[in-house]
Amino acid sequence: MAKKILVIEDDKDIRDTIVYVLEEEGYEVVSSEDSKILKSLDHIAPHMILLDNWLTEWKSDANGEQISRELKSNPATSHIPVIIVSAVSNIKEIAASGLADGYLRKPFNLAELIAIVKKHLK
Repeated sequence: MAKKILVIEDDKDIRDTIVYVLEEEGYEVVSSEDSKILKSLDHIAPHMILLDNWLTEWKSDANGEQISRELKSNPATSHIPVIIVSAVSNIKEIAASGLADGYLRKPFNLAELIAIVKKHLK
């Protein structure tokens, strides 16, 4: 059975690229443009979450750092690896503050994307 990855990314082109690459690698991918999909987390049951840090304000009431911290603080979801994806220069610090398992800096190359997913889905 393929590992399932939840991708939350508001930029359609980036989201589509991530989905395509991960599906080509054999993963099952569920994607969304906003964090509302997290209300269905029990049903989705992802093995990993790739989370954009800067979701467009009108689409989300929290940023990736806050969402990650909530997920990692909840015993029901703390086991799910969360990777924050962002172009900000301090992404390493944001990921640490959000208790995320890792980060992926935009723009990223496809090899970086695949490597970080494989690393956290051993």
